[in-house]
Amino acid sequence: MSDIAGRQPSAAKAQSIAKTMSQRKKKRLYLVLGALAVLGVAVALMLVAFSQDIRFFRTPADLTETDMSSGSRFRLGGLVEEESVQRNGTQLRFVVTDTIKTVPVFFDGIVPDLFREGQGVVIEGRFDQNRVFQADSVLAKHDENYVPKDLADSLKAKGVWKETE
Repeated sequence: MSDIAGRQPSAAKAQSIAKTMSQRKKKRLYLVLGALAVLGVAVALMLVAFSQDIRFFRTPADLTETDMSSGSRFRLGGLVEEESVQRNGTQLRFVVTDTIKTVPVFFDGIVPDLFREGQGVVIEGRFDQNRVFQADSVLAKHDENYVPKDLADSLKAKGVWKETE
């Protein structure tokens, strides 16, 4: 009997082992909870950072009072309104519409070859205090049949160009 009693841990030793195991479990639990908290904060920050970029652009009808007065940058998309384009050197004034609302735009720079009235555009910039959209960049949208101007000119010169309807 004494042999068996010698092999079994005493009650104090058993409590010490249980306490150590309990502390390890607590540490592991705190570590897992901490990792989950850090992951949650990281996901929340990513969602906040990308919230404005989730949509590729806003249309004039989508704009709110806050968009027009906040001074924050965003993309605006729509059609260049017919007979609205005014050029003065590299300065360009035009109106973007989505057939519901219109937005006056100012751009100083070189526009793409595809830019013209009635054509789709996506512009990036911000509103000024006069509610004119100050564009930093202008992208002209095109359909699936688009061929770059240089390539089209080359194909026409070779006599292999086929006009699309």
